[in-house]
Amino acid sequence: MTKLLYSTLTAIALSVGISSAAPGDKHPNVIVIMADDLGYGDLSCYGAHSFETPHIDQLAAEGIRFTSGYCSASTCTPTRYSFLTGNYAFRFPNTGIAPPNGPAIIKDEVTTLPDLLKKGGYQTAVIGKWHLGLGGPGGPDWNGELRPGPAEIGFDYHYLLPTTNDRVPQVYVENSRVLNLDPADPLWVGNKKPSEDHPTGITHRDTLKMDWTHGHNSTIHNGISRIGFYTGGHAARFRDEDLADEWVKQSKKWIADHKDNPFFLFFASHDIHVPRIPHERFMGATDLGYRGDCIIQLDWCVGEIMKTLDEQGIAEDTLIVFCSDNGPVMDDGYADHALEKLGDHRAGGPFTGGKYSIYEGGTRTPFITRWKGKIAPGQVSDEVVCTIDLAHSLANYIGVDLPEGVALDSHDVMGALIGEKDAKGREHLVQQGNRADNLSLRVGDWKLLHHSKGTARNVVVEQLLASPKVPKYQLIDLANDPKEEKNVIDQHPEKAEELKKMLTEIVESGRSR
Repeated sequence: MTKLLYSTLTAIALSVGISSAAPGDKHPNVIVIMADDLGYGDLSCYGAHSFETPHIDQLAAEGIRFTSGYCSASTCTPTRYSFLTGNYAFRFPNTGIAPPNGPAIIKDEVTTLPDLLKKGGYQTAVIGKWHLGLGGPGGPDWNGELRPGPAEIGFDYHYLLPTTNDRVPQVYVENSRVLNLDPADPLWVGNKKPSEDHPTGITHRDTLKMDWTHGHNSTIHNGISRIGFYTGGHAARFRDEDLADEWVKQSKKWIADHKDNPFFLFFASHDIHVPRIPHERFMGATDLGYRGDCIIQLDWCVGEIMKTLDEQGIAEDTLIVFCSDNGPVMDDGYADHALEKLGDHRAGGPFTGGKYSIYEGGTRTPFITRWKGKIAPGQVSDEVVCTIDLAHSLANYIGVDLPEGVALDSHDVMGALIGEKDAKGREHLVQQGNRADNLSLRVGDWKLLHHSKGTARNVVVEQLLASPKVPKYQLIDLANDPKEEKNVIDQHPEKAEELKKMLTEIVESGRSR
């Protein structure tokens, strides 16, 4: 009778999705800290020696530092899309870098990572940079409700920078409305100059406190010209220097308010994306200019999150995942002396390429996990893991079934993420460049690169952005050539054909698991 009762209860538990974690384990809180444009070599725990990042180093020392941790694309919007949906962004239209007035990219019928965690009893929030569009097909109604948006895809709370800070408007969005917006001073956002006398980075260049180098010369706010145009909303506008403080302030409050039940927080930092304007207390923190100073500011943010968990007594109940949305770039539109003050710092570490690139430096980034009391400290793992895998990994771990058609490129690598003995990471990974048809495929130590137009971008991070000619197909042996300097496609034609066929099948099949 006891065995029958046990079997019945077990069947019921499985049918309703009780946790696959070990008996007695509490579902962990999950905090994903996603940096912006942070390279593999931009932290002292990953080899940087021009400055120290003590808080992130501590995170690594208390958990696992991955040497083959990836994002799925080398630009921000597609990585964020893939992270939240578990689907490669190149499969879907309009998932490139979102414009200022872009509509919501993730449709409300799509089941997302926060949706899955909510099914497991989690409270969910995103605080920081969004850059996944807001509003319906016509774009955002900046003076009304900004729906659909995060609330429609599983987030109980959001406090956002709506696009990215080199794009207008410079306002916060809290729970689908522009914060502190005065109805008497409506906010207008457009693609064309609203009037002939509207100040821009071209007409009023001499007033700028940070000059532009390319493409960032439209509306001026806080002495910095941006991509796109806007007017009004003056009471709602923020100061660039205060962004990091605001993300930390709002995150600490939200964590404190939700500490008694499982929660998921997506802490989406804007550091170290352009325009790089750290708070005054971090200016001059390094010899590398504002780019280096923003890394120190990012490190402070991580330290504040860690301190908050300690203060609330939930550090041992919380899995932290630290990652980046893509690799590094120096001159990305502003004259902030990132190149001139670079010295011998190598933002991409030992790898070729950076942001916009399908070389390793574009998508192989810092990737750290910490869960005190669960993950043994001081580990270094060479297993392949990716931000796109968090949907499947976390859902399986807490016992939430993935519906058919959900997270079709997300693999369960939870064992690797928490350092279980003999656990394996991914067997293969597709990496997307600045063009959706620039793709590479890593399988073990082999990597096939496909530049559809025969040009690459940001191959040498320490120089100005360029688009050199490259072979349309390259085959790399990463074990012997991590810098991807030697194309061995002629020496291994059969391997190249095997990977070409595999990449084609992954693209055409609509799924990779």
